[in-house]
Amino acid sequence: MTKSLKSFGPGLLFAGAAIGVSHLVQSTRAGADFGFGLLWALLLVHLFKYPFFQYGPRYATATGKSLLDGYLKLGKGVLIAYFILNIATMFTIQAAVTIVTAGLAINLFGLTSDPVIWSIVITIIGMIILIKGRYKLLDNLMKIIIIILTITTIISVIVALLNTNNSYSLIQIIPKETKEISFLIAFLGWMPGPLDMSIWHSLWAIEKKKDSKVFNTKKSIFDFNIGYIGTLFLGFCFLLLGVLVMNNTGENFSGSAGKFTNQLLTLYTKNIGDSMYIFIAIAAFTTMFSTTLTTLDASPRAMTKTIELLTNKVDKKIYWFWIVFLAIGTLVILKFFLSEMVTLVRIATILSFLTAPFYAIINFVLISGKHTPKKWHPSIGMKILSYLGIIFLIGFSGWYLMNL
Repeated sequence: MTKSLKSFGPGLLFAGAAIGVSHLVQSTRAGADFGFGLLWALLLVHLFKYPFFQYGPRYATATGKSLLDGYLKLGKGVLIAYFILNIATMFTIQAAVTIVTAGLAINLFGLTSDPVIWSIVITIIGMIILIKGRYKLLDNLMKIIIIILTITTIISVIVALLNTNNSYSLIQIIPKETKEISFLIAFLGWMPGPLDMSIWHSLWAIEKKKDSKVFNTKKSIFDFNIGYIGTLFLGFCFLLLGVLVMNNTGENFSGSAGKFTNQLLTLYTKNIGDSMYIFIAIAAFTTMFSTTLTTLDASPRAMTKTIELLTNKVDKKIYWFWIVFLAIGTLVILKFFLSEMVTLVRIATILSFLTAPFYAIINFVLISGKHTPKKWHPSIGMKILSYLGIIFLIGFSGWYLMNL
């Protein structure tokens, strides 16, 4: 691996975690159902979430502490609130990304059509990777996955563009029906990811700093920007594929992970060509496997740190406890609530958006206050963007609640 590629780290992990259900499923569906009508949502949510995600690696490398350490400094109640919110969503998030990965594995590898068995296999493989290599292996593996994902996605988009003669409207759409509003809020909730991913990024940034002495605050922000631009670019690519391949097909997507992914791949190959199946399948699978792997590491890492801060005790075994606990909880959900996965994913994505103002406000307060060196306080421009972002997140949350 080249020296320049080795210098990248948490930014690509962030991209790997973010580019998952939000891109493969929700961006594709946005393009399929609304054409380019929700392009405004894709662009605005990336703009207004940007500062709050960036404050994760900024705070971590400027102070040597994670956002969770900062939350404790703001008050124990803030950290307890995070603990409760994370417990409420971590299992559903992991189940959602794992089942979609399993559905793709069924279509790509065959062997068995049981998504629960594939979920078990994928979870075990993920655990082995984390046990063997921890952060360093995850860091290196994610660079390879992101490269494969980007190349295969770009190839798929180019072929789709070459194979279409249709014209498309760029008129933007504001959903009005309750069902459409729910989809929009879910889309915003996980695009490019839930805001608590800023916490994961701060933890990864600290690990990267241990591994590389030259990984400072300036480099961490640059590293984050590369990953963030990547999530926006690929988000647009998947929305574009949804428009080019699925818009106006009249296809009703199944709630089953296996059937949905089969429909997705079938539509792609039918419109782009059978020869492109392998590229599309690899792009889709690497998208979801990267998310499954990074979330399997991130939630246990965050919960371990939270417990350490709340109890003032350090125990290396706690990380493995949370990984096993998360894996078991995920597989229990998939075993007994598989038929309700669509509802569970919708609840998780909407909850992620409704809790976004909480993370936005505390991240902004922390990075702008006495616990962060003044040198790394946000600029006036970033402060203005932060205020606008908080207004955006609160405004759309209120709009959704009023339209229930």
